[in-house]
Amino acid sequence: MLSDRDRKLLRIIANYSAGRGRFPTLKELQIKSGRSRPDVMAGLKVLEQERYIELDENGQIRNLLEAWERPAFRP
Repeated sequence: MLSDRDRKLLRIIANYSAGRGRFPTLKELQIKSGRSRPDVMAGLKVLEQERYIELDENGQIRNLLEAWERPAFRP
């Protein structure tokens, strides 16, 4: 389950790419999220580890795999 901050970052990425046809830059993510560069990078790493996005070798978003948070598993 994503934290509120990581969920917000995912929504920013999804909405931005849908509206502009490209992914936001790190600077744009900093502005839109109100987070510092290290915080944005940490959030992007979480989203990559959870398979919501793919990053390139420079830490830029290459692909959006899933735009909405997956429901929590309940046995």
